[in-house]
Amino acid sequence: MENINTRVLELAPYHPGKPLEELSRQLGIGDAIKLASNENPRGPGQNVRRALADAMKGTSRYPDSSGYRLKRMLADRLGVDEAQITLGNGSNDVLELAARVALSPGSEGVVDEHCFVVYPLAIAAAHGTVTRVASINWGHDLDGMVAAIDSATRIVYIANPNNPTGTWVTKSELEKFLRRVPERVWVVLDEAYFEYVERDDYPDGIRMLVDHRNLIVTRTFSKIYGLAGLRIGYSVASIEFADLMNRIRQPFNVNALALAAAETALTDDEYVVTSRHLNMTGMDYLVDGIGKLGFRVIPSAGNFVCFESGQASDAIYEGLLELGVIVRPLKNYGMREHLRVTVGLHHENERFLEALSQIT
Repeated sequence: MENINTRVLELAPYHPGKPLEELSRQLGIGDAIKLASNENPRGPGQNVRRALADAMKGTSRYPDSSGYRLKRMLADRLGVDEAQITLGNGSNDVLELAARVALSPGSEGVVDEHCFVVYPLAIAAAHGTVTRVASINWGHDLDGMVAAIDSATRIVYIANPNNPTGTWVTKSELEKFLRRVPERVWVVLDEAYFEYVERDDYPDGIRMLVDHRNLIVTRTFSKIYGLAGLRIGYSVASIEFADLMNRIRQPFNVNALALAAAETALTDDEYVVTSRHLNMTGMDYLVDGIGKLGFRVIPSAGNFVCFESGQASDAIYEGLLELGVIVRPLKNYGMREHLRVTVGLHHENERFLEALSQIT
């Protein structure tokens, strides 16, 4: 084909976790459980559901394109200027906006070997070249990523915790890394699972923005807030970079229902605390159970567990499907011998472990 961005030809399409509806069609399983996409298994809180019902009355009108109320709430909560905030159709949207601002033909973006697949997609779509740095113990090699930066590098993506492995970068490691990155290179810190982390050495990227003006922090309402289906996320950056992102942001990129739900979810601290506690206990239960079945688990700070399933990973994945349990194969992450399972409700975690024991 002619007259196209040839970088796109180097990429495979993004493959999400198998939907419940698809498994029902294929195997006729009506009570399947999905533990593949790192969603909050609780669903949205009652306050959010009431807000959504009320917001339905205005769906014939376009939403507030500026997202003024939500940006004001986020600014107050995070201690930043609302001009630093860019809203997105999920955090994927702002991850891509950052690449479009930073990159041009001939420039490069640096990512981890087992990074979230959206990063190379965003870099290539913005006419950049993807440079992958080999992982260490399934996590970011920050020294290696610094070494990979050259005159063509314009952006670096770091997920903390990392998806799909669950590994995390400590505060001291991140500070050291940011001090070594040239100011001309933008660092995108993806904190999609930030609210789940319960570790003393884990950094808060928002607090680092004052000292590192080339830092861009992205977060989402898709995970702990239970709004994955509504697609809403945001980034916080310098006022100057946020202005550039907002210039290329599509009008009305966040819909009215998502705005209403996010505004309400942001005030429901009890829902977040309960979700974090359930995740912690569920994580311990899964790690213990998977380990007892003889599989090696990668330590995770998110709401999911990645485990080494060996050369039988395909057979295990298919066997779980036949028992009505959907997990995530990781071939497109370069991890052919691993599977990822989301921490579910207790009965879902039980069912997964029981199914896994039956096929191994």
